[in-house]
Amino acid sequence: MSRELLLLVDALAREKSVDKETVFGALEQALASATKKRFREDVEVRVEIDRDTGDYNSFRRWHIVPEDVFEAPARQMMLREAHEIDLGYQLDEYVEEPLEPVEFGRIGAQTAKQVILQKIRDAEREQILSDFLARKEHLVTGAIKRIERGNAIVESGRIEAVLPRDQMIPKENLRVGDRVRAFLLKVDRSNRGPQLVLSRVVPQFLVKLFELEVPEIEEGMLEVKAAARDPGVRAKIAVRSNDPRIDPIGTCVGMRGSRVQAVTSELAGERVDIILWSPDPAQFVINALAPAEVVSIVVDEDSQAMDIVVDEENLAQAIGRSGQNVRLASELTGWELNIMTEEESKRKTEEESASITSLFMEKLDVDQEVAEILVQEGFSTLEEIAYVPINEMLEIEQFDEETVNELRSRARNALLMQAIASEEKVEGVATDLQALEGMDSQTARVLASKGITTQEDLAELAMDDLVEMTGMDAERAKSLIMAARAPWFA
Repeated sequence: MSRELLLLVDALAREKSVDKETVFGALEQALASATKKRFREDVEVRVEIDRDTGDYNSFRRWHIVPEDVFEAPARQMMLREAHEIDLGYQLDEYVEEPLEPVEFGRIGAQTAKQVILQKIRDAEREQILSDFLARKEHLVTGAIKRIERGNAIVESGRIEAVLPRDQMIPKENLRVGDRVRAFLLKVDRSNRGPQLVLSRVVPQFLVKLFELEVPEIEEGMLEVKAAARDPGVRAKIAVRSNDPRIDPIGTCVGMRGSRVQAVTSELAGERVDIILWSPDPAQFVINALAPAEVVSIVVDEDSQAMDIVVDEENLAQAIGRSGQNVRLASELTGWELNIMTEEESKRKTEEESASITSLFMEKLDVDQEVAEILVQEGFSTLEEIAYVPINEMLEIEQFDEETVNELRSRARNALLMQAIASEEKVEGVATDLQALEGMDSQTARVLASKGITTQEDLAELAMDDLVEMTGMDAERAKSLIMAARAPWFA
């Protein structure tokens, strides 16, 4: 029987072009499955085949686990029980007991064959996939083999991939037999084996299509810096030239628009705006909003936002239908863009100036005239007054040196009082909450004001409640709550 087993391994390995170790593993799994059927309980069995002789041994095994996670006596054993057998056992090791091996001939032949062939199919698929990924191909071209629950199964050579419904361009009607191109989004390694997941809606797909149509990009003379899409409707792509002799926009458009039209045709008619990239963020935003003309821009680097002022007649064009133009420009540039008319900009400036004036009057204990002078000179925070070089403040006509020193002193005192007040608010918050990964003093203060003062209090919150309390994004709220709940699972 041992010789027959070795011959079977050799024959299967040759027939399916896989290594013998894969076939041995499949046989061990089949024998283990057959051995488990002797038991009524859900036990764990290991079978070991000698690669030289073909002899095999079977073992029943128990996983050594801590007492607080012990829940399956048929497959698990507590450490103290294992020590009754041998003091050398450690947690996460296995206690094994030899079993009488089943006769290979008595195994359901069909079941064994299915296990072996499935294992070999998985190995074949993994090998094909590894070869494909090694070529670093991001664009996949193939024919739709079938449609399953709205998802298209695409066959590309020996590779089979899935194009999910939500990764198809809206309103495009793909049918069985159609040839499609798509971007390799990820490799999904689920229980059913590795599978390629494709997308036709991500910005990277647009970039790869331009690389395909514009040889200058592949040659390095042109570079795609960013892309943003509203799939099937409109897209923006930012390009720059690494060769001063080449016009990046004209090169991407192609003769009579041939290159950009080829991309648009692949994207179900999606209109593509080609934007000239600029290292200056303000100029890049102006380019991204074209053809709308920009009157002025106010840049707030701290909040990564810009106020864009346009003429009344350009407002609708700058915003675009349903906000599409400004949304795509924002995604392309990475800046939050606020489009407004000159009148709205003036009103916003006046409101901000009034707010800062009130702050200075209250915190510096000065009259409105002094506060307005500070605002007109460009001061907007107490920190600027307290720590800006004294020479800059002495240049203000209306202020003498004594006034300047007094204002700087009052600003520093106001900042000190704010810091003391902030520290007092954190008092009463438990150390474990303050030390939690991802926690900061501002968040701790907000939580304390809502009665959340310990790690346990935070652990019991729902994610939506935390978002509502603090205004943080859902991802951070989830991360904080899971960190607070960590002791529950330890």
